[in-house]
Amino acid sequence: MNAQELKAKTPDELREQLVALKKEAFNLRFQQATGQLENTARMRAVRRDVARIKTVLNAKAAEAAK
Repeated sequence: MNAQELKAKTPDELREQLVALKKEAFNLRFQQATGQLENTARMRAVRRDVARIKTVLNAKAAEAAK
């Protein structure tokens, strides 16, 4: 997922995707704690995707406030 794809989405779609990614991050943390996590790079990718979505949401909110 890249920033251009995210900018094309509505804020509601972005919030839904944010919730899904946060759930995935939670599950990945549990897998790591129990020693079941195989792809540790996925944690980093999810964390960065969450940050990317938050950045786009903040940019859209700032743009709407103008």
